Amino acid sequence: MIIIWLSCAWIAGTWLGMKFNLPMPFILAGPAPLLLLFFTRRRKPVILASAVIILLVTASIYSFSSLNTVDESDLHFYNDRGITEMKGMVSEEPDVRDKNTRLLLSVKEIRIEDGRREVDGEALVFVSRYPEYHYGDVLKVTGIPATPQQFDDFDYSGYLEHQGIYTVVFYPSVELLDTEKGFAPLAWIYSLRTGLAENIAETLPEPQASLAQGIILGMRGNIPEELRENFAASGAAHLLAISGLHLGIMAGVLLAIGIMLFGKRHYLYVWLAIGAIWFYVVITGVHLPVVRGAIMATLFLLAEFLGRQRSAIVALTLAAAVMVGVSPYILGDASFQLSFLAMAGLVFIFPVLRNAGRNETRRVFGEDSRALPAVNAITDAVSATLGALLAVWPVVAHYFGIVSLAAPFTTLLALPALPMIIVLGGLTGILGFASAVVAQGFGWLVWLFLSYMLMVVNGLATPAISAIEIGPVSPVFLGIYYALLTLVIWIHRNRNRLFKRIRESVEQPIAHVPFRLPRTAKWVVIPLIAAAVLTVYTAATMPDDKLHVSFLDVGEGDAILIRKGNRQVLVDGGPSPQAIRLELGKQMPYWDRTIELLVLTHPHSDHMTGLVEVIRCYRVTGIMEPDCDYDSPLYREWQRLIDEKRIAVTTARAGLIIDMGDGIIIEVLNPTARNEGETLDIDNNSAVLRLTTDDISFLLTGDIMREAEWEIIRRGYAPNSTVLKAAHHGSDTSTTAEFLVAVDPHVAVISCGRDNKHGHPNEDVLSRLEREVGAGNIYRSDVHGTVEFITDGERLWVETER
Repeated sequence: MIIIWLSCAWIAGTWLGMKFNLPMPFILAGPAPLLLLFFTRRRKPVILASAVIILLVTASIYSFSSLNTVDESDLHFYNDRGITEMKGMVSEEPDVRDKNTRLLLSVKEIRIEDGRREVDGEALVFVSRYPEYHYGDVLKVTGIPATPQQFDDFDYSGYLEHQGIYTVVFYPSVELLDTEKGFAPLAWIYSLRTGLAENIAETLPEPQASLAQGIILGMRGNIPEELRENFAASGAAHLLAISGLHLGIMAGVLLAIGIMLFGKRHYLYVWLAIGAIWFYVVITGVHLPVVRGAIMATLFLLAEFLGRQRSAIVALTLAAAVMVGVSPYILGDASFQLSFLAMAGLVFIFPVLRNAGRNETRRVFGEDSRALPAVNAITDAVSATLGALLAVWPVVAHYFGIVSLAAPFTTLLALPALPMIIVLGGLTGILGFASAVVAQGFGWLVWLFLSYMLMVVNGLATPAISAIEIGPVSPVFLGIYYALLTLVIWIHRNRNRLFKRIRESVEQPIAHVPFRLPRTAKWVVIPLIAAAVLTVYTAATMPDDKLHVSFLDVGEGDAILIRKGNRQVLVDGGPSPQAIRLELGKQMPYWDRTIELLVLTHPHSDHMTGLVEVIRCYRVTGIMEPDCDYDSPLYREWQRLIDEKRIAVTTARAGLIIDMGDGIIIEVLNPTARNEGETLDIDNNSAVLRLTTDDISFLLTGDIMREAEWEIIRRGYAPNSTVLKAAHHGSDTSTTAEFLVAVDPHVAVISCGRDNKHGHPNEDVLSRLEREVGAGNIYRSDVHGTVEFITDGERLWVETER
């Protein structure tokens, strides 16, 4: 108890220092209680009270000075002073998002008007997705260091401050000065993490791949926003956020599974859980919030090993005090608070729920039932989850202003899949280094559990009552809740002393038929069920014999997927890596990770960005692109990946014909061969394709403009086509009246983004298309979502997403 009092005094003093500036003389109040030693024989409480006061005041003064003292040696001293040159090293693995990358730059030198100065501080730097940067890169950044802004519904400044970040820089000029200057073992861990993420992305479709990366590796940047919202609404957000809550639930679940599989002999189940948690820390990148959560989880597990789980709170409190002493700002960090509270829930609430659950299962199933270990494992897992949730939900409501009514049901239903996702997903990523084929087999299994979790989360997020927005919860409510929770736990622990007589109910055990399984059943039942489900689902998703041409909804850009049987051709990839992966995940079977041909019509980012990601995630056997002189970081990355993957490249040129088999022909109508030294317009150099199958044809026009349209007409390359993809997203530079007469389409498709800044499609173009094909035969991705045409060569069907 002495350690608990002293640790709490330090933590409380740190909190006071975040709010108030206590003068140094206050520390003189510490020895005051010692005067009572002359009047009492109870020396221990007096000395403890004096030590508590001294620690309280000392922690307050230390905390205030650490958080509020800013001088010329601090980076954020120079915030909001205009363009500044900074030099530093990328100190963590870059956070790669859909449209940008976020770098944590440890700045050591800054250049101002009167020269260079040595500084210290972390800056969050937003840069374009390409070129790519890595941990250990030394950069010269020229931009405006700024203080993080406050948003109406989110304390962004406070969020970053709790991570020790006081400066942000948006899209500066960046120069790479050096590489591989980081801590070598950490660089290896980050490299391993990146490789695991790439292997998972190559094995799984979307959104399962990004969900697996989020759960297993903590890489949540690629998870679609709609899916994030569903996790929050259904109360399953803790399954995505690798925090103390996440690790606490993992610890409880791993204990339950370990006991079921190995029993309690030699405490193998404890060492299994500890090993799994620290392996998890490594593959998630050894980030400090995860390490803090892992330390607390390990202390809880060691208390289980020593058989002194009640003393675990002493170790947890001391660990919290040490962490706060090292970094006072983490006291206000939500992840730190959730870590501590989740572990406290496991220490105090979990045993109560577990014992009650096990007593009930023994009563129902009988002491000798073979099913008892499996039932107890489920009971223990649920008890661990509920124990952690009861301890943390008010803090979640305080920070996010939401209470999920579906959370207990979501967690109960989704949690059993979590260990399988982590184990099978980790094996998938590891085996991907050795054999893509073997990794694919494990990938199919983890896909099943990921799909199950998605079904649960999306289903329970749908009802209007799944979550209630209540606004930020008052700290007063938090105090009352935790005071009452503490009182209930204390009463339960001391119930035998508080109540002299406890009524014991004597109930006859329910008649039951012992459920007996062979000892090996627990190792084979789940794999057999999984194999059966995968077999049925695979049979149900086998492709038909029709040609499918899908104009994918990827925003303001082009992406067209051509499918016949197990063969796929992807024409352009749109501007968003996340969007193209999601769309391909919807269109292609989960087991098909091969695209036979990628076509890049021209190297502008709204057509090429997604294709770069496709090369990373899919096995691509061929590429076709026009010959053009173009240079950009994105195009250089495209060419680097092609060389790295050793993919055969064909130059798109008018007259080239590709036979897909089964009577399906792709003919290239543009560009024509260029003369030596001729300068080409990138848009007019777009590859134009005509896809035909018997009586049905599709004309895919890229971003050509009226000059290229006239050239195609002049050369006689514009035969009639059933479906026309309007060029350049419906821009007024294209789809001339003369071109429409030459093509004579029956249906038109326009690929454009909702509320795009270019005003696509143009009203004049829409008018021309309406006169040609009729208003009812114009399909737009911004209105209809993905537009899919299905044909048997004679008839044509259309399906839209919206």
